[in-house]
Amino acid sequence: MSFSARYAMRTLPLLLLPKLALADALQLNQANTAWVLTSTVLVLFMTIPGLSLFYAGLVRSKNVLSVLMQCFAITCLVSILWLAGVYSFIFTDGAGLQAVIGGASKIFLPDINTTVLVGDIPETVYFMFQMTFAIITPALIVGAFAERMKFSAMLWFSALWLIIVYMPVCHWIWGGGWLAKYGAMDFAGGIVIHVNAGVAALVSALVLGKRKGFPTTAMPPHNMTMVVTGAGMLWVGWFGFNAGSALTSDGRAGMAMLVTHIGAASGSLTWMFIEWKRFGKPSVLGIVTGMVAGLGTITPASGFVGPFGALFIGVTAGFVCFYATQYVKRTLKIDDSLDVFPVHGIGGITGSLLTGVFAASSFGGLGLPEGVSIIKQVGIQALAISATILWSGLFSYLILKGLDKWIGLRVTPDEEVQGLDTVLHEETGYLDL
Repeated sequence: MSFSARYAMRTLPLLLLPKLALADALQLNQANTAWVLTSTVLVLFMTIPGLSLFYAGLVRSKNVLSVLMQCFAITCLVSILWLAGVYSFIFTDGAGLQAVIGGASKIFLPDINTTVLVGDIPETVYFMFQMTFAIITPALIVGAFAERMKFSAMLWFSALWLIIVYMPVCHWIWGGGWLAKYGAMDFAGGIVIHVNAGVAALVSALVLGKRKGFPTTAMPPHNMTMVVTGAGMLWVGWFGFNAGSALTSDGRAGMAMLVTHIGAASGSLTWMFIEWKRFGKPSVLGIVTGMVAGLGTITPASGFVGPFGALFIGVTAGFVCFYATQYVKRTLKIDDSLDVFPVHGIGGITGSLLTGVFAASSFGGLGLPEGVSIIKQVGIQALAISATILWSGLFSYLILKGLDKWIGLRVTPDEEVQGLDTVLHEETGYLDL
């Protein structure tokens, strides 16, 4: 299969060609369907319980339930919004606005049944698989405003951000929009998810301001066992995230799984060794954070690069994201509570740019589009990254400022000291509190 055919499988969903999707010539492929069903479960597993436990362990004990609640509520909220129109406006034809946004024909899935296919898998399965990506994206942003945002503000922000920011950016790249037409390469969400959420996280941290006591008061993770458990679930779930994005159970999915694992392992070890050399001891927090950095950075490249490219990308992720975290927290003193921007945002940017390099067959990749040089592809990648940064940054800021004027974003200083678990939910995570 040519590169263009493989790439179209991910970036130009067959929902854009409904007659073809329903054609008699296309038959249900049970192997592909089983793999995408499995991948859907794995990606949802990344958010609940994976990301939920990872984030909950990183905050202080008085806020553990608030983070779990936020991730759970976002899962439910995004699921309903996805059905109510977000899916449709990403993955259908928007007529004259096709380059910018899709159409309304799939709102509430009026024509859905068990026989409608997208490619050779049921549309119900495709709907669910893409929904899990939409769920985890706003959930990632939770890490930036953890321990200080009102629950009501979080719900409104997540809903508006999904519609105003995620929906158009996803359409631009995965729904056949203008960046897809330019040839932007994002196999599993380096730009759509990690750059998008990372920029929103940075803006959120700046608009909300620092937690009380930051940076002079130590705020270590309250439960590292929970952190490592969540991190392990993220690693396993990420195979569905990346390898599932092939939408087939073939060699492409196998290669995506392989390079995902290499990226995670090399990112972990790189972060660990840098920390070991700099601070004298390797930390558990460091090795799992390096893993997340490696996974986020390999994500856009996972369907395009080979093992050597994955190794290089993973090592680069560990190095770049480590120093980005130090710079944001220690130099700029920005209170991105759980390092969403330096890990996911910077990782997504780095991986998306390197995709344009290591996808080339000369570096062991699956090959760039015919007639496209490495320099040109890196330029296309930079364009897609820049457009996403501008869109996400601007509208995240406007949404947050609007909500702040309407209902307020933060709990009061006294409530923050008391902890969000008690203040917002009248519950505690531990009986001795």
